[in-house]
Amino acid sequence: MKFFVLLIIAYLLGSIPSGVWVGKLFFKKDLRQFGSGNTGTTNTFRVLGKKAGIAVLLMDILKGTLATCLPLLFSLHVNPLVFGVAAVLGHTFPVFANFKGGKAVATSAGMLLAYNPAFFVYSALIFIIMLYITSMVSLTSMISAVLITLSTVILPFAIPAILPRFDWLLTLIALALTIFIFIRHKENIQRIKDGTESRVPFGLGSKK
Repeated sequence: MKFFVLLIIAYLLGSIPSGVWVGKLFFKKDLRQFGSGNTGTTNTFRVLGKKAGIAVLLMDILKGTLATCLPLLFSLHVNPLVFGVAAVLGHTFPVFANFKGGKAVATSAGMLLAYNPAFFVYSALIFIIMLYITSMVSLTSMISAVLITLSTVILPFAIPAILPRFDWLLTLIALALTIFIFIRHKENIQRIKDGTESRVPFGLGSKK
């Protein structure tokens, strides 16, 4: 019973529509009606600005972190990634926002932060480096997801200081999230092909 109650709580934590609430409360704007219509961090930056974007990013990461910590907080001996996934699903299909949410990247990062801080830092560095190279958040998210998934298999053998053991559930979840992230970015993929995808104003790609 405790497992299912905490699983629901994890989903509800993920369902908190940070971007929608910040937009409506402080800017009188519904993110779903501006920009890409997405409620995640990237569209928040574009529509509401840097401060709002940072706030939403931190909130979305925190959702994943808190949800993943639930079994530890309530002494439940279950792989915490299960609850992280529930939060990711809540973020993507939020019950508080008509099941239309973000693209799962920030909340997935929060899940990694709670699961293994060293691996979170490693993954964050991959994202930052790829963002500098591509200057596109969408392309960076997809490439990073692939590299992080591969790392869940390689690191336990190559650099165990970062990821001490191979966790098949972590790899399976990373693979599923990678596929999901590609699906959620299908419109971005088309814009990348057309050369019309938005770029951040820094990095190597922004100079092209």
